Amino acid sequence: MLNLERLRVLDALARHGSVSGAAEGLHVTTSAVSQQMAKLEREAGQQLLAKRGRGVRLTDAGRLLAEHAARILSQVELAQSDLEAQRGQVVGELRLSAFPTAARGLFPGALAALRAEHPQLRVRSRELEPEAAVTEVIRGDLDLAVVLDWYNKPMPMPEGLVKASILDDPADIAMPVGHPLAGRAEVGLEDFADDEWITWGQGEFCHEWLMFTLRAKGVEPQVGHRAAETHTQLGLVAAGLGVCVAPLLGRDPMPEGVVTVPVRQKVRRHVYVVWRADADRRPSIRAAVRALQKVGADLGRLAEG
Repeated sequence: MLNLERLRVLDALARHGSVSGAAEGLHVTTSAVSQQMAKLEREAGQQLLAKRGRGVRLTDAGRLLAEHAARILSQVELAQSDLEAQRGQVVGELRLSAFPTAARGLFPGALAALRAEHPQLRVRSRELEPEAAVTEVIRGDLDLAVVLDWYNKPMPMPEGLVKASILDDPADIAMPVGHPLAGRAEVGLEDFADDEWITWGQGEFCHEWLMFTLRAKGVEPQVGHRAAETHTQLGLVAAGLGVCVAPLLGRDPMPEGVVTVPVRQKVRRHVYVVWRADADRRPSIRAAVRALQKVGADLGRLAEG
């Protein structure tokens, strides 16, 4: 009889491609992964792993069993989801992530509400950039992820995921108080062709959006500084080192010496939450989505006001 937990380890190895990756995804040690795989090989009666340099690879038998393991674990997820739905109880553990400004702007209110309303639910949260978070949801390392689209550049979304809207997040341009455009009622992105931009990390979805949008307006952006956190970007703006895009979500309190001006073309991010379709009926997921949407609706009303 094949052990379910050991099949879970094999599935993690197949998805992560290494013992260390599987261990990190499962939150166990590398030696625990190796021990579980040795036991699974004895149960299967075949070699499932082969050495490859300093690492390992799946054998033909290992790949075959990993394919079955993925289907078995998906069915187990469906069964657990159906059982939770039948009980109607919000219990167990829920793992979720959000990109930094969403974690700052949404998680405190939403997670506090979940704790108060569902004390038997254990919530584990962390910050994670959208593309990495989607990958972890697909792998099963996360249950929910708060991600985003920009108004003119959607993020690719793989099949097998369900999503729900949280809020539309308006973004302004932040600049030093002494900037020539600081007194304007509105600005265009092209107005900053001669400015240095403070942006996100190379390859991050938001950075790629900014480069795409500026170039579409005939502006070749001058990138002076990079920072993942909005408040770090705003601190650099306050020091007179450039301008940045400043979404409303998670940006308060604004540092002294910074002015924000709306963009004529209405720059917005669409913030939403994603989860696996095979977990769609879990009451814990539904409860978390409702809590996030409630906080998002409150923030949306403040933005409109």
